[in-house]
Amino acid sequence: MIETDPGPKKPHNCDVKTEHQINGPSSKTIDLGVVPSLKTPAKLDPEKCPNSEKADFERAIELTGYGRFHYLLLAVCGLVSTSEEMDVISMSFILPSAQCDLELTTQTKGWLNSIIFIGMMVGAYAWGSVADSLGRKRVLIAISIINALAIVASSFSQNYELFMFFRFMNGAALGGSGPVIWSYFAEFQPKKKRGAMLSFMAAFWTLGNLFVAGLAWVIIPSEIGGVTGGFVYNSWRIFLLVMSLPSFLVAALLFLLPESPKFLISTGRHEEALEVFRGIYMMNTGRDKDQYPVKQILVDEPLHTKPEKQIEAKEPKSKLRRMMSDIVEHSKQLFVPPILKFTTISITINFTFHIGYYGLMMWFPEMFNRFDEWSRTHDNAEADICQVTAYVTQFGTHSAEARCDSHIHSDVFMESLITVAAAIPSNIFAVLGMDRLGRKFFLVFATFSAGLCSAAMYFVYNKTNNLIVSAIFSSVISCGNASLDCLITEVFPTNLRATGVAVSMVAARLGGIIGNVVIAALLDQYCPAPTFIVAVLLAGGGLMCLFLPNTTRQALQ
Repeated sequence: MIETDPGPKKPHNCDVKTEHQINGPSSKTIDLGVVPSLKTPAKLDPEKCPNSEKADFERAIELTGYGRFHYLLLAVCGLVSTSEEMDVISMSFILPSAQCDLELTTQTKGWLNSIIFIGMMVGAYAWGSVADSLGRKRVLIAISIINALAIVASSFSQNYELFMFFRFMNGAALGGSGPVIWSYFAEFQPKKKRGAMLSFMAAFWTLGNLFVAGLAWVIIPSEIGGVTGGFVYNSWRIFLLVMSLPSFLVAALLFLLPESPKFLISTGRHEEALEVFRGIYMMNTGRDKDQYPVKQILVDEPLHTKPEKQIEAKEPKSKLRRMMSDIVEHSKQLFVPPILKFTTISITINFTFHIGYYGLMMWFPEMFNRFDEWSRTHDNAEADICQVTAYVTQFGTHSAEARCDSHIHSDVFMESLITVAAAIPSNIFAVLGMDRLGRKFFLVFATFSAGLCSAAMYFVYNKTNNLIVSAIFSSVISCGNASLDCLITEVFPTNLRATGVAVSMVAARLGGIIGNVVIAALLDQYCPAPTFIVAVLLAGGGLMCLFLPNTTRQALQ
């Protein structure tokens, strides 16, 4: 466990001088050992402290070494990412199983897929802004607990409306998980390893997809559970209950980690930041934390502070009012130059990318199920997706006259598992090449390749072809997702990072909503349209990244 409480301050055995005494009023050197009685930041006298080292944030994090702490951090943050993806993608396996219990049509399935994104839109902005005001760690713990409770409640819901409500609450919690966890994780990484480690964490999304597909295969067809006095608690509900366990585990594990030192420095809490650096140093090197060499932090930019009189005048404000004031201020800064350019481009890329990512990925099990039904009833005859859809909706299980059948054959789960497993090689490629080839290369390559796969889906003529194209799409889009997460996380400055990523995530969730609703509406009525719409949006959106600055191996702003 990393301690964040600085405890009693040890003497430096050096004289402390004020900033004006040493460097004059224009100095930007901020001492992590601030003397409470001095109104100006204090620093150690370099003549009497020859072993102390001045360092900016990047140098300070490098001097902590890279080892056990960062691997623990990766495991916990990766589990947060895994649980988020499990909660989102789980709906794609629940829909075919719950269609009889909840009396679902293709359109209501589309809205059930979308309601979690509507909640995420609301939650992303709110939680991201709070994290930039109160800190990353506490927000992540609250998010994980609320998320887990919402999933448990949804598993007990007995009708469509109540289920929709709890899925919305689930989404509202999940909405903060993405922007906050990426900001939190990135702010512990030295620039030389940040791209690789962010790509590594993105690979946990694939792990989440694998867990969901595997657990769905084991639990949903087992027909465990039952009916008691009209109360139904069957296998798909038990599967949903299992999906809540990672969130409960994450909430407990986050107590082992400290607050982001980058965030602490940006808010003027220098002694706490130094104590975090010392704890990381001790865990990585096995040495006493007092041997950590950095005693002073060089700040490239002035802290975002207000004149002393203004601060004193606003001190009586409640914590809630101060937090709301910070949220409004952060939001304003995102939409004024020079940050406006980054905000606009990141919103556009996330919107177009996630129309394709969630618009198709969440419908793969449904499409596999439809191809499986066609193959069984037509002796494996060849047919494209439009012919299959026309048969299923007019004469098959999705027709108005058909008796509802929620049974899913095991082939559907196997094909889903193969599709998500196809992303493993591309994630490894992203981890190894993200800092060599750069974020922009991966994003452009992935979006163009995924666009081609989307267009190719119109030309598949059997379930094997459909599986191959879907697997390739899953592989390249996962690679693009890793590069997009890296780029968007790095492009915003620290004091706006969680809010900026959150606003981008709002656009991503809007893309997920439109992708699901539009595909649901067009799939049955205008079959070729969805695949070509997604293809154009993916390719066009990917090119927008060329207008963003290069963040590969660059220091965090």
